[in-house]
Amino acid sequence: MQQTIRLTTAQATIRFLVNQYIERDGEESRFITGAFGIFGHGNVAGLGQALLQNEIDWEPDGGRMPYIMARNEQGMVNAAAAYAKASDRMHVMMATSSIGPGALNMVTGAALATTNRLPVLLFPADQFATRIPDPVLQQVENAQTLATSVNDAFRPVSVFFDRISRPEQLIPSLMQAMRALSDPADTGAVTIAMPQDVQAEAYDFPLEAFKKRVWHIRRTPVDSAAIARGVELIKNSQRPLIVAGGGVKYSGASEQLREFAAVTGIPVSDTQAGKGAISFDQEQSVGGVGSTGSTSANHLANTADVVIGIGTRYSDFTTASHTVFQNPDVKFVNINIKPFDAVKNAGEMLVGDAREGLSALLSGLADYRVSDEYASEIAREREEWFAVTEKMYHYGLSPEPAQTEVFGALNEMMGENDIVINAAGSMPGDLQALWQAKTPHQYHVEYAFSTMGYEVPGALGVKLAHPESEVVAIVGDGTYQMLPMELATVVQERIKVIYVMLDNGGFASIGALSESHGSQRFGTQYRVGAGNVHNDVNAETLPVDLAANAESWGVTVLRVNSIAEFRQAYAQAVQMDRAVLIHIRTALIGPNPPASAWWDVAVSEVSRIESTQRAYEQYLQDRQPQRAYLN
Repeated sequence: MQQTIRLTTAQATIRFLVNQYIERDGEESRFITGAFGIFGHGNVAGLGQALLQNEIDWEPDGGRMPYIMARNEQGMVNAAAAYAKASDRMHVMMATSSIGPGALNMVTGAALATTNRLPVLLFPADQFATRIPDPVLQQVENAQTLATSVNDAFRPVSVFFDRISRPEQLIPSLMQAMRALSDPADTGAVTIAMPQDVQAEAYDFPLEAFKKRVWHIRRTPVDSAAIARGVELIKNSQRPLIVAGGGVKYSGASEQLREFAAVTGIPVSDTQAGKGAISFDQEQSVGGVGSTGSTSANHLANTADVVIGIGTRYSDFTTASHTVFQNPDVKFVNINIKPFDAVKNAGEMLVGDAREGLSALLSGLADYRVSDEYASEIAREREEWFAVTEKMYHYGLSPEPAQTEVFGALNEMMGENDIVINAAGSMPGDLQALWQAKTPHQYHVEYAFSTMGYEVPGALGVKLAHPESEVVAIVGDGTYQMLPMELATVVQERIKVIYVMLDNGGFASIGALSESHGSQRFGTQYRVGAGNVHNDVNAETLPVDLAANAESWGVTVLRVNSIAEFRQAYAQAVQMDRAVLIHIRTALIGPNPPASAWWDVAVSEVSRIESTQRAYEQYLQDRQPQRAYLN
């Protein structure tokens, strides 16, 4: 007879999760390592009670589920996604919210996780399954069907979604959740909606369900025939180029990529997610590619005849909206664990693990190396871009320094195992072009969803994954105002993070984009004027003190006015054992690295504004090289 144990659905959830483990290449560890939560009437007496019980007496459950009290539901999902990214997707955090607004606040974070292919486990509370107190507080009623709740909004942004309306449904649902979270080809946000009455309902669960279970990360080899086709294309190429994406890091393939590049001489460009997979000082490393890339990578991309995409989803920034690969005969060889991404640009599909695919390709290319002429060109491009980087890092702008000067100071002072974090605005573009990463973990920029507000909670997640590293989050004044609340969480949990706030009085990225597309920086600056100065750069600036705001959350704030002072403040922050924010005012309008690729942002076809008319004429010219890569 099967042995059972009587638990509530919520208690069974926690007991199941603490007994899930993950293994890859012989290394085994806990899979779901902690819980973020914000409690309301939807989960306080369900999952909240289960987490409390586990904290008081975790031994019967088989392990402890550490809990962190967050301040904002989107923020805690961002932190969980950052944790997964910094852990190379080998560890996952769960997050639970109450119903209604609390649940919906997590949807943006779920989209961020799924877009970035990052595993997060979400438990939004739901309305009563019995419907007896219907409509419950915070329930949105749908006249079409009583079965719909706001949690259905998670469906399009989750790789797995389920609603537990009976306790008997829990274990099969959790098994599917673990399958999705551990799937290297199809991971992302996993959402299990839990009606608040079902969370508290007891059931006799089979004891076997709570035994230790190990989920094995597969290393799928690439089909040998596909490898042979890829080898043939590369051998017949004269100007091959590698595009290294985040999949290189997640599969632990950095060492194989560096060896592949060294043996073949093929240059390696990188995406935002792939930066650091190859060290910037390896002679085949040519920097960021695409709309915010370096001239060294983009010039080579313009004439590449074979593009080897490894673990990349080919976003529009990577392809410069399908304009950067300009060779009319360009072909693509794509190594990707996900067929959906491997087929992009009509590429030769090498479906499988990046590490295994690179090793197999290298075996077939043992006698291949790029020409001396091409190698010399790669060296020249690298040297010219290093000169540009040096200039941008030490520009000497006064009285307010350029943000690139702050990046230069950080790049020079941070160690190889320290981690820089960013997500939105003009900074990711400058960082992709200029940052010189040596290790896979040093560069952490979320740019698939480019979520403003990511940096503050993201730093929390990264520090949980790498407590031994200095974690430095670069935060713009615009993104800071979106989601500063997790500063309180960082202080409460005594987590050491260094925040660097660049205060330029506006949205530099969108302001520049607006100006270049004929919209005169409308609505992108913080200016006083009762709504009548949305495009006046000379209007009075706001008297808002963001540094004082950060200080009010309990963070130690260091105010500086120059790069020399910034360097001193950073050295001081490194010696501290608590969260620090360094505040520095920077120039709103440039300078930025020279652009060498395009990004498609549609311009109004007709307008009464002359600047928009001019921008549309320029747009027609700029999009002429745009093409579908279908050769």
